[in-house]
Amino acid sequence: MRWFALPGELKRAGVLSMNARNALYIAERNPRRLYPRVDDKLLTKQLALDAGLAVPELYGVVSSYHDARRFETMLEGRDDFVVKPARGAGGDGIVVIAGKLGGGYLKINGTRMSRDDVAYHLGNILSGMYSFGGRPDRAMIEYRVKPDNVFHAISHLGVPDVRVIVHRGYPVLAMLRLPTRSSGGKANLHQGAVGTGIDIASGLTGHGVWHGQPVDRHPDSMEPLEGVQIPGWDRILELSAGGHELTGLGYLGVDIVIDRDRGPLILELNARPGLAIQVANRRGLRERLERIDAVADPALTAPERARFVRELFAGQPA
Repeated sequence: MRWFALPGELKRAGVLSMNARNALYIAERNPRRLYPRVDDKLLTKQLALDAGLAVPELYGVVSSYHDARRFETMLEGRDDFVVKPARGAGGDGIVVIAGKLGGGYLKINGTRMSRDDVAYHLGNILSGMYSFGGRPDRAMIEYRVKPDNVFHAISHLGVPDVRVIVHRGYPVLAMLRLPTRSSGGKANLHQGAVGTGIDIASGLTGHGVWHGQPVDRHPDSMEPLEGVQIPGWDRILELSAGGHELTGLGYLGVDIVIDRDRGPLILELNARPGLAIQVANRRGLRERLERIDAVADPALTAPERARFVRELFAGQPA
């Protein structure tokens, strides 16, 4: 049995290669001067707030070692929160605190952190340990998302998120990323999370992939992955489509979490989204990108573009 495909076969299947993505979409549609709008999470959050788009609440910004030592003053009595680098990537440097324990804090995975541990971690973020190119950074302290109950049986510890690829303001392909025990509760496919394709038209989950292999059940709970209705799907598509106006980028990935109380929230945006979404959907991106190029109407609003793709891709496999 042959476990690889020739370039011609991949092209006929509509698979978008990394070189084609870089040359035809990222280089053509994403001016580098706009990258700070997505590479700096603080700037992304402010742009989203200015545009009236929902994001996790920001409790405070740590910009100095003095701020790091007094981080608890930013919490205003809150016991749970998330610490993340403003310029981090791939989930590195993110710490999720589930609550207080004695004189310290308890991480979502059950590990204890003292106040000094948290301050030390904040200092590491400031030093640039997790930033692009190791540049000095700032730390964000924000609301801890509580996943919608629909994900309880098919996720482990962390917060699932929805990645949507948006081309010229039109959502074209989506997947649900589910934390696992092996991913340490992170929704990152490269670290062992499960990716599950989502049908754009209906918001229903379909095929799954884990460590590059097809799966139909979550590896920890053994619950089926297919047929889960993503809550707030209309709003998710609208938020994703709005990422175009928010950033000015023509090709981007929009990551959205679904809080059980606050609904869909924009988590972050990516000017260079990966291609694993094709594997999760068992569908190439290129055909959909070319269809959008043929019909894109710059006069449509984000909600109109969201409705348009639901009709355009209705009845197609995820």
